[in-house]
Amino acid sequence: MARLHARRKGKSHSNRPPLGRSINWLNISPEEVSSLAVKLKNDGVPTSSIGIELRDKYGVPGIKYVTGKSLVDVLKENNVQDAMPEDLMNLLTKAQRLNRHLQVHKTDRKNRHSLELVEAKVHRLSKYYKSKGILPADWRYKSVIAQLE
Repeated sequence: MARLHARRKGKSHSNRPPLGRSINWLNISPEEVSSLAVKLKNDGVPTSSIGIELRDKYGVPGIKYVTGKSLVDVLKENNVQDAMPEDLMNLLTKAQRLNRHLQVHKTDRKNRHSLELVEAKVHRLSKYYKSKGILPADWRYKSVIAQLE
């Protein structure tokens, strides 16, 4: 996939095996995997790192392979999901950092352009999450709101 705001090609990725295969060598039941995911989330591990921790510490190849559900669905069933999706929250904190930097260094044009690109990503991603019903329809991004959150 190509880069969003650059004229370069993207990275190639390895393909995961198809979901239809049964995992005979795994000794953990789907209930144990989902309880481990909930425990990690309650311990404060970000959603994007839970799969990596399960892979490295417990030998789980993927949550969806074992449970048949995605990590977000497992967390939603157990009521431990975040109020805002993690990727959108990361973009908001990045925009907040850039905004703080620009308040000190007012003539930094490179960071002003970076802030514009990040805010474009925030608007695009929030539009997607509104259409999926994950964010409320009246949610709006403003740089003042990002400073308060």
